[in-house]
Amino acid sequence: MESSSAATVSAGPGPGPAPADLLRRLRARGAADPVTHVERVPARAGVPAPWPSWAPAELRAAFTRRGVVAPWQHQAEAANLAYEGQHVVVATGTASGKSLAYQLPALATVLADPRATVLYLAPTKALAADQLRAVAALELEGVRPACYDGDTPRTEREWIRRHSRFVLTNPDMLHHGILPGHAQWSGFLRRLAYVVIDECHTYRGVFGSHVAHVLRRLRRQCARFGATPVFVLASATSGDPATAAGRLTGLPVTAVTEDASPRGGVTFALWEPPLLPPGSSASSPVPPQATGEHDELHQVRRSALRETADLLADTVAEGVRTLAFVRSRKGAEVVAANARRALDDAVPGLGDRVAAYRGGYLREERRELERALLHGDLLGLASTNALELGVDLIGLDAVLICGYPGTRASLWQQAGRAGRSGQEALAVLVARDDPLDTYLVHHPEAIFGAPVEATVLDPANPYVLAPQLACAAVEAPLTPADLVLFGEGAKEAVDELVAAGALRQRPTGWYWRHRERPEVDLRGEGGAPVAVVESSTGRLLGTVDGGSSHFLLHSGAVYLHQGVSYVVDQLDLADGCALVRAEEPDWSTHARDVTDLSVVSVRSYVDAGPVGMFLGEVDVTSQVVSYQRRRIATGEVIDTRPLDLPSRELRTVAVWFTLSPQSLALAGVQPADVPGALHAAEHAAIGLLPLMATCDRWDIGGLSTALHPDTEAPTVFVYDGHPGGAGFAERAYGTAAAWLRATRDAIAECGCETGCPSCVQSPKCGNGNNPLSKPDAIRVLDVVLANLPD
Repeated sequence: MESSSAATVSAGPGPGPAPADLLRRLRARGAADPVTHVERVPARAGVPAPWPSWAPAELRAAFTRRGVVAPWQHQAEAANLAYEGQHVVVATGTASGKSLAYQLPALATVLADPRATVLYLAPTKALAADQLRAVAALELEGVRPACYDGDTPRTEREWIRRHSRFVLTNPDMLHHGILPGHAQWSGFLRRLAYVVIDECHTYRGVFGSHVAHVLRRLRRQCARFGATPVFVLASATSGDPATAAGRLTGLPVTAVTEDASPRGGVTFALWEPPLLPPGSSASSPVPPQATGEHDELHQVRRSALRETADLLADTVAEGVRTLAFVRSRKGAEVVAANARRALDDAVPGLGDRVAAYRGGYLREERRELERALLHGDLLGLASTNALELGVDLIGLDAVLICGYPGTRASLWQQAGRAGRSGQEALAVLVARDDPLDTYLVHHPEAIFGAPVEATVLDPANPYVLAPQLACAAVEAPLTPADLVLFGEGAKEAVDELVAAGALRQRPTGWYWRHRERPEVDLRGEGGAPVAVVESSTGRLLGTVDGGSSHFLLHSGAVYLHQGVSYVVDQLDLADGCALVRAEEPDWSTHARDVTDLSVVSVRSYVDAGPVGMFLGEVDVTSQVVSYQRRRIATGEVIDTRPLDLPSRELRTVAVWFTLSPQSLALAGVQPADVPGALHAAEHAAIGLLPLMATCDRWDIGGLSTALHPDTEAPTVFVYDGHPGGAGFAERAYGTAAAWLRATRDAIAECGCETGCPSCVQSPKCGNGNNPLSKPDAIRVLDVVLANLPD
């Protein structure tokens, strides 16, 4: 019985060694055993259910031809709820066949009603393309599935609007293309029976808050045309999926969470790269400019990227089909390049079986890599999380996860990509030199004994709500009933738009006053993407989101694409373009920034004697002011070069704590050591916050000072890195005692003497990780924890 997508990648070469044997060989490579824990995730038998009585015979026959003899129990339960008209979220594990849970009621309705239509939303184009293949493979007459996204030729768009009854797209295209053109889509929207929202757990933070309002705009337009579609959501296992799905859609949603699909056993290893001799370079021969992982000069552990590259080469050499997940785009490039090099050294030509895959590639490159993977031409792939949700990769023998991906939900999503038709699989989490990674590999109960996180989003964020209401007003004048639809804060946001001259109030509602549409970035990435162009040829290499361009594409920066190194000649922010030239320098680049923060307001606080814990709004001003060039082989600083880039201002939400100078003195922290103590505690707290909230350290920022002018006390701030906040600071405030206790334990349990990347050094510190005091950071946190109530 097979219940996963019909587009499952073929298993490719014959099976390699058993997971336990493979892990034993990998562990034997070095003198010291790098594995801190091995968890055995047992196999599970499936629980089938009969086909629903309402499923037409031709649909059952089509699924049977694709290998689906009968649905699993959770698929049938979710499908029945949706067919009965209830909004439903199915939140089960990777490869549990969630697609059948929505395909079954949606396609049954389309076959029974020749006018009914279905809209499918995915967070990535790759996932939509994968689902298109699955639906098209059923060969159902009259369904006419089609992808409608930025890659769709304009000559095909009119046909899709008129004739496709199963349209697959993404929230960005719904926001930019379909809803603004709702008049052209009126026939499709009037007959809309189902809205499918796949991988809905990815809609978190600012992106999730934007998508929540895009869905409300969709509901609004459907209602204007007389349609009330049923929403069916699919999610990885997550905490309280019904509440998260309800917040996303604005509707009451029933959750189906009992996974009844069969699962092969998984051997899951936690892997800590070995310590290096003093003075060694952890990243050599991996170019540090490519890691996106560390900015510090002296690393005490072997680079997780280098370790993952070697593991990828070893597994491919064993004939094991392997996917390596790497957190950064540059890191994925480096892992693939070094694995290829190692394989070619062993067997010339074998390196061709390994490639990198990441966002920012051109459409043709992505499609070619997907084709090579589907046909087994590639045996190993180093990817960002672009493939966590992309092409259905079930059938891999092993998954390597280079660095904790930020949430347990994402970790299990990535690990679940391994498993060949229910056979045994291997998953390895390779720890980075990072406080959270170090904590997790030595506290396996935080991974294997803890529930997955709840998805965090805040549709009431005024920086999201106001621009979304402006978009809605362009599509049709706003009415009082619409304000109820858009929820808390909508009336205040409309009043502000009126005061700003964006809306005009009339007896019939609020009208948009301008000719052009508002520019709204759903993903909160800090502006339009910047094109990376080769100066000598004019060739477009790829894109970088606007928010990262100051760090990655400043003049003189080293940029990697498909393993080729380029140096940036010019960054033109006005035109959104960076001109680069091919070059292989022996140095790396590391941007440095300065940050200033002021308190705007306090939402909530806890008075704990000498300690205060606060939640509120802050203004953050940051500017990239220089970059260092460092020798690749040794990490030696060659020079520091100034940059003239504009500052960026951010109003967001922060959590912060203050301590009285007297309490620090009593704890043994000397006045001269207070800055280093607070700085080290700030770094570690940022590193451990993802243990509590669905974020990673790149979603948040921090600042510490021995005397802040607004608090008039020693203070540590941690803030959301998105306008208006993303819910992470609120989560930190609500779990402050547990969060800071884990932070304190991570610092205290680290084996270094003075502080290292595994505890208090930060990969993105604008001050070059100076000053830092590890022992005094522990004293600071002891003071906080001794006074803060649980």
